[in-house]
Amino acid sequence: NTFNNNLHTMTLSEDGSYTAYSKEYDEHYHSTRDGALFESLVKHVIPAFSVKQECEEITILDICFGLGYNTFSTLYYIKTEGLKTKVHILSPEFDEGLVRSLDTFDFPLEFQSIKHIIQAISKDFYYEDEQFKIEILLGDARKSIPKIKEKIDIIYQDAFSPAHNPLLWTKEHFAEIRAICNEDALLTTYSTAAAIRLGLYENDFFIFVH
Repeated sequence: NTFNNNLHTMTLSEDGSYTAYSKEYDEHYHSTRDGALFESLVKHVIPAFSVKQECEEITILDICFGLGYNTFSTLYYIKTEGLKTKVHILSPEFDEGLVRSLDTFDFPLEFQSIKHIIQAISKDFYYEDEQFKIEILLGDARKSIPKIKEKIDIIYQDAFSPAHNPLLWTKEHFAEIRAICNEDALLTTYSTAAAIRLGLYENDFFIFVH
C-alpha cells in the first residue's frame, strides 16, 4: 500500500511537515498554514499534557486516527520531555487502507525514533510496549466509541470539520464521549464554532480557550 492514491494526496505544510488532502472530504487533514506537526503539538498534545503530565497513567481517545499525527506527536512529546507516564491510546478510524499506507508516508524527522511504532500500527493496527499501548478501532467511530470499556482522560476531538463531517460534532456524539470519560477528562479541539461549544457545554464540558 503506497500513500498517494485516488483518495489522498500528500501535501507539504508551512512547518515543513507533510499532511494530506482527502478527496473524499474535500479537506486537508491539517492546516497547511500552521503545519501538521505544529498543529498536533500546539492544539492538542501540549495543552492536554500541561494539565495531565503529572498523571502516572493516561488513557487517550484520539478522534479520528487519520494520518496518526496526534498519536505519534504524543509519543514524541513524552519521549522528548522525558515523561514516565504510561499511555493507552484508542483511536477510531474508518479508512483501513489509509492506516495501512502510513509506513510509506513522509513523516517528519522528529518521528524517526518511533518509526518502528508507525510500522507496527500500519501493519497490525496495534502496538504495545512497557510505556505505550495503541489500538486502532477500525470502523465507524459512532459505533466503536460506545463499546470502549476504559475510562478516558484526554480526548483529541480532531475529526474533519463540522462542515464536511457533521456527524462527529453533534451533541449526541459528545454525549457518547462524555459517557466513557473520567470526571476530570480534558477535551482538545481546533473548532471554536458556537454550535460546537454549546454541544460540549450541554454535556458538562467547561469551555476554555488556549
